[in-house]
Amino acid sequence: MNLARFTFLQSLTLLSFVLPTGLLQAEIELSAVFGDHMVLQRDLSLPVWGWADPSEEVTITFAGQEKKTKAEKHGYWRTDLDPLNANAKGRVFKVAGGKGGTLSFKDVLVGEVWICSGQSNMEWTVNGALNPTEEKESANYPHIRHIKVPKIPSDSHETTFDSNWEVCSPASAGNFTAVGYFFGRALNEKLGVPIGLINSSWGGTRIEPWIPTEGFRIIEKQDFAKGVLNHINSVDPATNKGKTRHLAAIDRIQKWAKEAETAVKSGKFPPKQPASTYVGLGTSHQDPTRLHRGMIHPLVPYAIRGAIWYQGESNGGEGETYYHKKHGLVKGWRKVWGQGDFPFYWVQLANFTNDKNEPKGGDGYAKIRDAERKALDIPNSGMAVIIDIGETSDIHPKNKQDVGKRLAQWALAKTYGLKIVPSGPLYEKVTVENGKARIHFVNIGKGLIIGKKNGLEPTEEIVIDAKLERFAIAGKDKVWVWGNATIDGDTVVVSHPDIPVPVAVRYAYSANPLGANLYNREGFPASPFRTDDW
Repeated sequence: MNLARFTFLQSLTLLSFVLPTGLLQAEIELSAVFGDHMVLQRDLSLPVWGWADPSEEVTITFAGQEKKTKAEKHGYWRTDLDPLNANAKGRVFKVAGGKGGTLSFKDVLVGEVWICSGQSNMEWTVNGALNPTEEKESANYPHIRHIKVPKIPSDSHETTFDSNWEVCSPASAGNFTAVGYFFGRALNEKLGVPIGLINSSWGGTRIEPWIPTEGFRIIEKQDFAKGVLNHINSVDPATNKGKTRHLAAIDRIQKWAKEAETAVKSGKFPPKQPASTYVGLGTSHQDPTRLHRGMIHPLVPYAIRGAIWYQGESNGGEGETYYHKKHGLVKGWRKVWGQGDFPFYWVQLANFTNDKNEPKGGDGYAKIRDAERKALDIPNSGMAVIIDIGETSDIHPKNKQDVGKRLAQWALAKTYGLKIVPSGPLYEKVTVENGKARIHFVNIGKGLIIGKKNGLEPTEEIVIDAKLERFAIAGKDKVWVWGNATIDGDTVVVSHPDIPVPVAVRYAYSANPLGANLYNREGFPASPFRTDDW
């Protein structure tokens, strides 16, 4: 429970012993995303919402502003603070009810707020990253704040949760999301403004439970989305079908309860309880929409700058299907938030498992990486490539520092307008000329290089005996062989003496493409890609 709210409830309890019932103050409630040490998003209107008695007047006071609103008949209220400039000096945020009672949140900053979501590689803490002791000892960043949403799968759209904002310090940073922390640290150091990290992640989760119903509607032409929507419509009490099913289940329970009561009063065993009367979205946290309802919905419509996402392992190998699901996730969140096309940056899966070293590739995570790359057609999105910092035997690579930095590179370039390249080379198109395939890229930066990455050290350019690796080429027979690849200006030329007319090229298209070594001079690796759809 939010500490400020808890203190207020304690006060109510004490007053109940000395005041007549009619004089007790009404309780004002807000989502736990509002609390001591929170960070508010700068330069945007700031929704503030909560619950009170119907028709109760609520007053919000912060940073010289005072906003009033009234709770509607069901008790919900909302008002918006005017946009604020960044401010690193803690101030008091007050919410007062017209019937008495005030919630006061202290040490509130204004800066940049980001959602950090996904599965275990986002949930993974600084304690589990490389050099945890050194990282924690140096974590003197009081203007970075973190709040962790607890794991709450739900059929209903939850409104709050039990958690608190924490100030970054050597004592607290170890429990922060590592990717989120290194991302936020890079932003804080470059922008010089407070950073708020809202960590809503759960290890081992698929993408489907994070997609809202609205997201599945956006991609409803896909068969899997149709199935999800049909199920939701069949159990949602807001639909006629769902209401009928719920009422029928309630009727069975009530009938059994009456018969059971009669039997027991007569000294007899009650009849067998009816078969499952549960009518809902599912009983697993992996069921579609249930994590969005429980772990994202309580945050909406808190003003944010954007979201970072690291997930896909649990959907590994899906390919095109994951591409559509990513569209449902991003566009669904944006639809629910009502804040426009806010930035959404994700991590392409790291290299993992044994290297098969086959030209055709397509094993393991190859297909899902390609889906993640293709999903960059989503407006205002970006992708951090990390095929050079994974670990063959560990699905949780400990180098979270570079992951966070590469996500921050996208944000600094695209969101904050710094004149820097956002990532490594991304495939744009292929042209065929004189029996050779020429690959064109975007995000070339200062030029293409053959490079090598070792741990946390900067990428090293390889000059002596340098050769591009992991480029495969095929003709119309669809037989893949390793190609001869060379850098030619801002392009890569791929050929093979046995393929006079190239048709397709693949790069690093395998679960663990060890040796893939195309970078730009800024030190960022090229994304795996394929030019075919075979």
